[in-house]
Amino acid sequence: MGTPYFAVPSLTALFKNDYNISTVVTQPDRPKGRGRKIISPPVKEAAQRFGYDVIQPVSLKNKVFLDTISGLKPYMLVVVAYGHILSKNILSIPKTGAINLHASILPKYRGPAPIQWAIINQEEETGVTTMLLDEGMDTGDILLSSKEKITAVDTSATLHDRLAVLGAELLITTLKSLENNDINPISQNHASATYAPFLKKGDGHIVWEKNAEQIASFIRGVTPWPGAFTFYDNKRLKIFSAKPVSIKVNDAPGTVIKGFPDELRIATGKGALSVIEIQGASGKRLLIKDFLMGNQMPPGTVLK
Repeated sequence: MGTPYFAVPSLTALFKNDYNISTVVTQPDRPKGRGRKIISPPVKEAAQRFGYDVIQPVSLKNKVFLDTISGLKPYMLVVVAYGHILSKNILSIPKTGAINLHASILPKYRGPAPIQWAIINQEEETGVTTMLLDEGMDTGDILLSSKEKITAVDTSATLHDRLAVLGAELLITTLKSLENNDINPISQNHASATYAPFLKKGDGHIVWEKNAEQIASFIRGVTPWPGAFTFYDNKRLKIFSAKPVSIKVNDAPGTVIKGFPDELRIATGKGALSVIEIQGASGKRLLIKDFLMGNQMPPGTVLK
């Protein structure tokens, strides 16, 4: 059971290791993009390449779906970024329960956006965890985990791709260890749990009152989704990358300050931010020197 690209390396690993997958469950095809073209989930596309049967229930409460899964008499459910919490009715179907791969070191960053929030919160490392599924939100007993360093240039996209591969490796290790009875599930310390809520489109708005280090991490964390943005003269500017500058700033946060001729420096709550890549309201993604050739933003300009 899985839906986005994050789950594809795990499905691929199961295929390459000759696990007997009776069917693949993924979310329905949905319209995407400006043209609202109907797009299949990445997991469906991968499953069809491997020759697996695919089920795309609109509701997990559907009796036909429940009867279908029950009829397969599965030994185990493997769940990777499926997108829905599974009910007791579903969890009780497989002979040995269900295991889940989650993109954090639990109990930290439970929820739908663990990769983004780990970067936003300036964590030095994160990782992946396999666990037994229960009816809660990433609250089941931990099986295995594997850590991954967060680099100073990681965006949620680059970290996502590494964790997807690391997670697939951990999933296979977990399954083999379960087969050999080499794992003792460990209860999570619920008192230490943190939550990583879903990021909406408006959550990419930059708060210039934060310090430069925080804003730089925020930009990396929300790239590519929902994307970091600010406003100049009521027009949206999207910032793809930036670096903090440790200087004393007396200007109000969000104010453009003097820098090098081909540089855009912006005052923050502490220090300044030097923008590297930017996109105007109706333009394309550009290096800041190219953007400034056609867009004057002199010192004193205020971004909101």
